[in-house]
Amino acid sequence: MVDLRSDTVTRPTEAMRAAMASAEVGDDVYGEDPTVRALEERVAGLFGKEAALFTPTGSMANVLAVRTLVGVGEEVLCESSAHIARAELGAHAAYTGLTMRTWVGRPVDLAQIETMFAPDMGPFFVATRAISVENTHNFGGGTVTPIEDLQAVRRFADDRGVGVHVDGARIWNAHVATGTPLDAYGACADVLAVCLSKGLGAPVGSLVVGTAAAIEESRVWRKRMGGGMRQVGILAAAGLHALDHHVERLAEDHANARLLAEACGVDPVSVHTNIVVVDVPDAPAVVAAVREHDVLVSAVGPRALRMVTHLDVSRDQAETAAAVLRKVLR
Repeated sequence: MVDLRSDTVTRPTEAMRAAMASAEVGDDVYGEDPTVRALEERVAGLFGKEAALFTPTGSMANVLAVRTLVGVGEEVLCESSAHIARAELGAHAAYTGLTMRTWVGRPVDLAQIETMFAPDMGPFFVATRAISVENTHNFGGGTVTPIEDLQAVRRFADDRGVGVHVDGARIWNAHVATGTPLDAYGACADVLAVCLSKGLGAPVGSLVVGTAAAIEESRVWRKRMGGGMRQVGILAAAGLHALDHHVERLAEDHANARLLAEACGVDPVSVHTNIVVVDVPDAPAVVAAVREHDVLVSAVGPRALRMVTHLDVSRDQAETAAAVLRKVLR
């Protein structure tokens, strides 16, 4: 079975399992797990930030990150298909009491952001407190947000005294695809959420990355949300192993995605990273048809098909899937 539904379906490699089994651990709620501390310090350093906080999920990391910038009855601006707006089950409103306004179109559209931005205009209007950008953009087909666009958002936010959140669930893919240093991405954001359990292949885990004050506040809220963990160094060890061994190999996933795109009649140049979205007349029918040939893909709309390459899809498997897709779509 070639599973292209998501890069979240990967399983730990034997080397990663060995690292997890031998991890030194302690009680992380007390701040005494050395492996977690090592992971947090390393990731904070990679992005040029003061501190980081390990969380069990990317959704929790995003909620914690955004709430350091936006409070009750305040708003964050984001693109309409952003993960925080579409795929986190209203968690930001439920936990923080914030609101969202969205633009439609490009992952970053500064003209629309300028139009939507609402300064503090008294008791009749919701005030904008942050802008959220996703990089890479999941439902935008894994597109990379150029560093120049992020820097423009940073300047806009600084001029108006608001924050910038980057949902960097797949920022490792953006880094490998473009060569942009991770700390350059970090410089564009007040706070980031980055994930270990997608392209990097760890079984669990994301991190909030930002100032020491933001992370201290997030640590309290993580506990409040039920996310305080104990001997979690076993999971953090998988993240450290992934950072050592699974970052540069993301280029292989990107090449495999372009192979799939070409088989589906999509211009491979338009595929920036490891996600391919294809417009088809009947997405559920295609999902069912390729499953008959032991290939799993996702319908992300009635006419939208999504495929995601990852650590557990070899070049040979990608070629097999490409042949099946070419035949079915023909």
